[in-house]
Amino acid sequence: MTRTSLKLALAALALSATPVLADPPQAKIVVLDRAAILQFSKVGQDIARQMQNYANQAKNDLQAQGRALEKEGQQLQQQVAILAPDVKQKRLEAFQAKQRSLQAVAGRKDEQLKAGFAQARATMETTLGPILQQLVKERGANLVLDKQAVVFANASGFDITGEAINRLNQKLPSIKVDMNAKPPAPPAQPKK
Repeated sequence: MTRTSLKLALAALALSATPVLADPPQAKIVVLDRAAILQFSKVGQDIARQMQNYANQAKNDLQAQGRALEKEGQQLQQQVAILAPDVKQKRLEAFQAKQRSLQAVAGRKDEQLKAGFAQARATMETTLGPILQQLVKERGANLVLDKQAVVFANASGFDITGEAINRLNQKLPSIKVDMNAKPPAPPAQPKK
C-alpha cells in the first residue's frame, strides 16, 4: 500500500467511526415572572404584609430608644462643662457605649428581617418548584425563561405566571415568617 492510499484508508476509517451528531431538540419555551409571583400570590402578599409589620415594629422600637438616647445626650452636653475630667470621660464613654449598643441592635433587627424573609421565600420556592414542573410537563416545554430576560415575544401563550400563581394560591395561601430564622449560609468559597 502506498503512503497516499494508507492516508486515505485511515481517513475513511476515521470518518466512519465518527458518530453522527443528532439534531438538538426543538426548544419549547415557557416564560415565568418570579417577581409577579412574589407580588401577586396570596403567600407573597402575606409575606410582604408580615415583613412590613415587623419592619414598622422594629422602626418604632428603635426610634423610641433613639429619642431617649438623644435626650440623654443633650443632658450630658449640658453637664459636661461642670463635670470633673475623670467623671466627664466616664460618662462620655458610657454614652458612646449606649450608642454602639443601639447601632448593634439595629443591625441585628435588620439581619432578623433579612433572614426571616429569606426563609419564607425559600419555603415558597420549595412549594412552587413542583407546581412549575407540572406546568412545564403539561405544556410540553423543555426550557423556562424568566420574563425579565425576554426581549420580545409575539404571543402571550408562553407565560405560565398566572397559572403558577393560581396553583400556588391553592397549595400555599399563607406562611408564618419566622423572625428567629438563621441567616442563610454564605456561598462556599472555591479552594485555591
